[in-house]
Amino acid sequence: MFTGLVEEVGTVRARVPGTAGARLVIACGVVRDGLAIGDSVAVNGACLTVVELTDDSFAVDCVEETLRRTSVGDRHAGDPVNLERAMRVGDRLGGHIVQGHVDGTGTVRGITPEGDGVLMSIACPEEVLRYVVEKGSVTVDGVSLTVASREADGFTIALIPHTMASTTLGRDAVGRSVNLEADVVAKYVEALVRPHIPGGETS
Repeated sequence: MFTGLVEEVGTVRARVPGTAGARLVIACGVVRDGLAIGDSVAVNGACLTVVELTDDSFAVDCVEETLRRTSVGDRHAGDPVNLERAMRVGDRLGGHIVQGHVDGTGTVRGITPEGDGVLMSIACPEEVLRYVVEKGSVTVDGVSLTVASREADGFTIALIPHTMASTTLGRDAVGRSVNLEADVVAKYVEALVRPHIPGGETS
């Protein structure tokens, strides 16, 4: 479980292809502290398991499912990635409840300066957009954000200078793929009410 508050921007040091996917070696400092093999780390919002450690890096294995369904499959040596260690019981929940289970990927389609910050428009697949509401929470590449507005085929988020400086979102160019995770509360509500709606599923 995560909060969507990025602790550090790490760098992909190496990507090693394997028979069942790929291994990513990620250089970092803050997030490496206290890590143990078997721990969970959100890498651009995808919950991955630490399988190897050095003094200044950790490695995770990405199976083909992860490479297909997340933007992790697009990351290579030299690319920056948002990192967050799993939260501990008793930690402040400064963002929102983030599972690290990526629902799909979106595409950055527009960046508009507004005051000291920017408005970022993201094209979003319908299977994720159905859970997005204005002023609700959404996770973009592991960052907990508030939806500024919702459109027919996507949504817009407002980024403050701190978010742009301390995450990879300030470096995203138009056309870049980003991981999206909808608020888990919305998914549970849908599952609970669906059987009671005419025409809804019953199983």
